[in-house]
Amino acid sequence: MTGADREAALKKQILVSVDRAETRVAILEDGRAAEVYIERRGQRSVVGHVWKGRVENVLAGMEAAFVEVGLEKNGFLHVDEVVALGVPKRKRQIADLLKRGDEVLVQATKDPMGTKGCRLTMQLSLAGRFVVYVPFGDGIGVSKRLADDERTRLRAICGALPLESGGLIVRTAAAGVSARELARDLAYLRRLWQAIQERAAGVTAPTLLYSEADISLRVIRDLLNADVDEVLVDDDAQFQRITGFLRRTSPEMAERVRHYDEEAPLMRAYGVEATIASTLDRRVPLPSGGYLVIDDTEAMTVIDVNSGRNVGRGGTRLEDTITKTNLEAATEVVRQLRLRDIGGIVIIDFIDMDDERNRKAVKAALDQALQRDRTRTYVVDISPLGLVEMTRQNISDGPREIMTEVCPTCAGVGVVPSDETRAIEIERELRDSLPQRAADEVAVTLHPRIADLLAADDGARLAALEEETGVRIRLERDSSLPREGVKVRATGGGSAGGARRAAAGAG
Repeated sequence: MTGADREAALKKQILVSVDRAETRVAILEDGRAAEVYIERRGQRSVVGHVWKGRVENVLAGMEAAFVEVGLEKNGFLHVDEVVALGVPKRKRQIADLLKRGDEVLVQATKDPMGTKGCRLTMQLSLAGRFVVYVPFGDGIGVSKRLADDERTRLRAICGALPLESGGLIVRTAAAGVSARELARDLAYLRRLWQAIQERAAGVTAPTLLYSEADISLRVIRDLLNADVDEVLVDDDAQFQRITGFLRRTSPEMAERVRHYDEEAPLMRAYGVEATIASTLDRRVPLPSGGYLVIDDTEAMTVIDVNSGRNVGRGGTRLEDTITKTNLEAATEVVRQLRLRDIGGIVIIDFIDMDDERNRKAVKAALDQALQRDRTRTYVVDISPLGLVEMTRQNISDGPREIMTEVCPTCAGVGVVPSDETRAIEIERELRDSLPQRAADEVAVTLHPRIADLLAADDGARLAALEEETGVRIRLERDSSLPREGVKVRATGGGSAGGARRAAAGAG
């Protein structure tokens, strides 16, 4: 059975759940969530949007320009993404192509992330149900996921279409469709491009010219094909929108969409709620008792494979136990990459294997699982240390980024100073500040855990501090204070304290 056959054999479902605050879409494979997309009101992805933008800065040293499109941050446009017909890419220089104040048509290829604005291109592409129209492109490309004979058939059909100008990319969803359906898809996209051009001619930059569909329609457009068994939608208005779209583009597919009106919430009934919550966990269990630990950093994501409770059975060699854990991990790693939409550099630390054949088997399992990943990846062979290096294209935020915010206590570091560290810091602060107070006695209010540490050893630590500062200290506890918080209030006169400090100075 080929990889394509195995993929087709999977039972696939698409779930669409709409709440007042957000829309969630899940792709299920054999009953388990493989991909999850979340789109919140006011926080929609801008990938695919087209603007008439204004060039704000041209940076010759970076061979890039920053373009104002009306978002919080200017978009980034690299010289390779500039449409300059007749100018070879190897000879392009951004300063020769663009200048400050130029108005350009641009499209977002990557959402704003962190401190960076969206990634832009002038090589626009308009996606339909079966084809993608590239106004400034040329030639016809056909998805490599299709069989060779089908690619040949589709290329012949598209070669006869009235393209006139621009390029065409035939999508995987076009498998088996007729020439009439392809022509209708192309005609719609060409009308859309005409409308965008007409609107651009009548507005000043920055102006949004075209918005991509919401997340549920994008997923339906991109993924709904003969391999998908059913689509369940729990909102009537969204159900009508999806079926209306399909009746215009793929009438036969509209029958696979069903309005879910059961009592149990859709995402909970299919186990997706728990799966979404699990994307916030570092630890992911494996079937035989092993587990993954996933750590995200600014530079990369590191995934560590551990055998855990998988110690094998009597008579099983250690190498066999390790290999079994690694094979399970290879499949689950790819599922987590898709589920969490992890992008950038990824390092996978498999458990060390002595046998080269086992290392190749694990790498083969990883490659097979990656065949179901629509996102572009590049994988390096497993090293003798058991490490796999890979990159995965990152276009927008995943569930973790959407559902979380930076911890105000640790500021994203993941750790905070211990109670003992806080106690030592406060002790130093008191040692410096108390001698400056004209008081014989003070009340020091602290978080209870910090106060307990300063009062430990029968008060020896506190007594030493009193001796050093010449001030009597009465500890008070306030659980509402942060651990680093401290309040000092004078409770006694200044003469005794002053005399004590004078005597200490004379000594």
